[in-house]
Amino acid sequence: MSQLHASPVAPALTQSWLSRYQAVRSQSQALCAPLLPEDTVVQPMLDVSPPKWHLAHTTWFWETFLLNEYAPGYQVFHPDYAYLFNSYYNSLGSRVNRADRGTLSRPPLADVLAYRAHVDAALSALLTEPEDLPATFFELLELGLQHEQQHQELLATDIKYILSTSPLAPVYTPLNKKSAAGHENSARAIPPATFLQVPGGIHRIGFQEEGFCFDNELAAHEVLLAPFELQNRLVINGEYLAFIEAGGYRDFRHWMGEGWDLAQAEGWEAPLYWVQKEGAWHRFTHNGLQPVDPAAPVTHISFYEADAYANWAGARLPTEAEWETAARYFGATTDEGTWLESNLLDPQPLPADADPTQCHQLLGDCWEWTYSAYHAYPGYQRAAGALGEYNGKFMVNQLVLRGGSCATPENHIRLSYRNFFHADKRWQFTGIRLAR
Repeated sequence: MSQLHASPVAPALTQSWLSRYQAVRSQSQALCAPLLPEDTVVQPMLDVSPPKWHLAHTTWFWETFLLNEYAPGYQVFHPDYAYLFNSYYNSLGSRVNRADRGTLSRPPLADVLAYRAHVDAALSALLTEPEDLPATFFELLELGLQHEQQHQELLATDIKYILSTSPLAPVYTPLNKKSAAGHENSARAIPPATFLQVPGGIHRIGFQEEGFCFDNELAAHEVLLAPFELQNRLVINGEYLAFIEAGGYRDFRHWMGEGWDLAQAEGWEAPLYWVQKEGAWHRFTHNGLQPVDPAAPVTHISFYEADAYANWAGARLPTEAEWETAARYFGATTDEGTWLESNLLDPQPLPADADPTQCHQLLGDCWEWTYSAYHAYPGYQRAAGALGEYNGKFMVNQLVLRGGSCATPENHIRLSYRNFFHADKRWQFTGIRLAR
């Protein structure tokens, strides 16, 4: 369930809602445009959903929560789609098992695109005559936009994983000028890593602004922190390579027992997508196989790897309260980060002249693992009904990540935004920032 701090929407604002809706919906399809129809059906592991499923599920969300409720006389596109494209809402009935989404060769992609067009036409018609729509409609509209943006990030990362499993190492999109320059300039100067002090005391975290937030960001509350230091930038590939070369993946002393067992069982020797080619490390990217850039932030790291690296480096991972306190203390903004809109789909190096006395990359480029379990804030109350399943039931056995990534839409992030994954997950753009 969402929390929307806003007054009812006046008809004069309708065009901005319609424009936002159309822009978000178009972005999802644009992400899938470089794919072949065959690419959109593949599900190589449980965490990854087929792109076709993402396109249909986000459409099901609009149909289920808005059109069926607020559009008089609306006719569902297909009576079986509620079963095929429900994700995890037990309140709304049975559904295809998550592990079986890749078996859905039918409906074909063309039918899913027709489904999107059908729903878009109905929603757009509603937004052209909003006078009789209640405020709750616009709250759900906002939630739907935020929900689809979450799936855009999943589309970007799932597409990468799907293509990476092909022996042909297909290119999703050619290198653009900016990313090509980054790959060619591997000898660039690297801004020094420094630790910046953050004062201790009583600090306030959680959603404190105006507008939208998810319910897991509520309620703002006070935390007591000891003074600490936070690294001024993300850990980079060159630094992580030193950990690899020092035997970091072969020395149990750096690792949690559970992480060590997993790394040994899975044969981890480097981050996900890293491979040796002609004696040098390369990594699979949306641009195909590329040399590892030592100046770019390391990414596709599990919590276990992030923690092992921090131990090896003589530091630790920040807690989420420390991360948010530092982000507010240093005045973090989205201006410096790399976002989905850049179309780079890869974390970017800091400029060589980045000020080492300032904290960089807190927002964008990589989600940052924290040493905090994902649980409810004090006073959290799960909403009634199906939307109460959005966040609350996942608050166990997962860890919080902060800051957004190069696959996150820029206007989707906030300082209080709480992402969460299990400790072993690597397919998202996850990275490391040290604390001590």
